[in-house]
Amino acid sequence: MPKTELRCPICGQAMYGNWAEWPEFPFCSRRCRQIDLGRWLGEAYRIPVSRDELDPDHDADAPSESV
Repeated sequence: MPKTELRCPICGQAMYGNWAEWPEFPFCSRRCRQIDLGRWLGEAYRIPVSRDELDPDHDADAPSESV
């Protein structure tokens, strides 16, 4: 069975073999896991939203009124 290689999403270190050898998976270490958590908490990662989703009074299903 060929070994699988994945890379840590933070530092890029190659991780081979049995996932039991990588208790912090998908990160290579606790340090990289903490860096990722800090990015989430610091709002470095964002999910894009459209302007309509930000406006609570906007109803996407309602027909537009033309005058």
